[in-house]
Amino acid sequence: MAGRYAPRPTRTTVRGGHVPVPRSLDTAQDLDLGLTLGPLRRGPADPTFRATPDGSVWRVCRTPDGPGTLRVRMDGGRAGAEAWGPGAAWLLDGLPALLGAEDDPAAFVPRHKLLLATHRRRPGLRLTRTGLVLESLIPSVLEQKVTTHEAYGSWRLLVRKYGEPAPGPAPEGMYAMPDARTWTQIPSWEWHRANVDGKRAATIVRAARVAARMEEAAAMDGPAARARLELIPGIGPWTSAETIQRSNGAPDEVTTGDLHLPGIVGWALAGDRTTDDEAMLDLLAPYAGQRHRAARLILLSGRVPPRRAPRMTPGDIRRL
Repeated sequence: MAGRYAPRPTRTTVRGGHVPVPRSLDTAQDLDLGLTLGPLRRGPADPTFRATPDGSVWRVCRTPDGPGTLRVRMDGGRAGAEAWGPGAAWLLDGLPALLGAEDDPAAFVPRHKLLLATHRRRPGLRLTRTGLVLESLIPSVLEQKVTTHEAYGSWRLLVRKYGEPAPGPAPEGMYAMPDARTWTQIPSWEWHRANVDGKRAATIVRAARVAARMEEAAAMDGPAARARLELIPGIGPWTSAETIQRSNGAPDEVTTGDLHLPGIVGWALAGDRTTDDEAMLDLLAPYAGQRHRAARLILLSGRVPPRRAPRMTPGDIRRL
């Protein structure tokens, strides 16, 4: 996707707030905002992400300059955006990368019929790059070894209780996630009330205490970024991959250690639902450099093995 900005209006300050600064970006005609930005959404009621009936996607972020609200919408072959709050300029500067300007879908060469068909059906898929590590790292830690339903609930509760209301005219109920210092000051009993066990809470606190070092990973290549994150006890290959895929737009960082992904990939490409991580990586080897995109396309294909057991029952440590 190639793009060029239209001239940007002068940004002014009014009574301590910031007026919206619209910006438009030439994009590929088939850019799909939902597919591209969907991985940033943590559940249907994520207070930091909202898709509205008019086709707009709203994001509220904790940028290096402070909280900011971003609204993105497609108009023909152009993406228009407005931003509010102290982080408005930062969000607008990062708009091309967010919409996949640094991604190269042409580098992906399908070698399986399933991926060829899905690639053709989903031409609007781009790999987003947010440039923000902590906003993807913390919810990924919350998702460790629990159901997504549990993790999404914890994320909603913590962001709404300790975050800040979204700047500007964002939809009701949207919040910016807490800053790094606030994460480190959440009392143990509040983690418990949010259904977060001590191990995950301690991992988040350790990462937040060195937030600046974590955020540096956004400018690194995939392996170096993952190595930086995995210096924190409690952050392993699964969590680092899930984070770097979003913060760095890394097309080759495939998730290992996942409960379901190896079986899904094995079933889709080899008809084997018992595939483990090692076998999954062997199957994805022909897509070296684009393994994450290949995995995304497999998930989008809808070809998953039939369920053989009930869903895992969600836990609730708040009852303890």
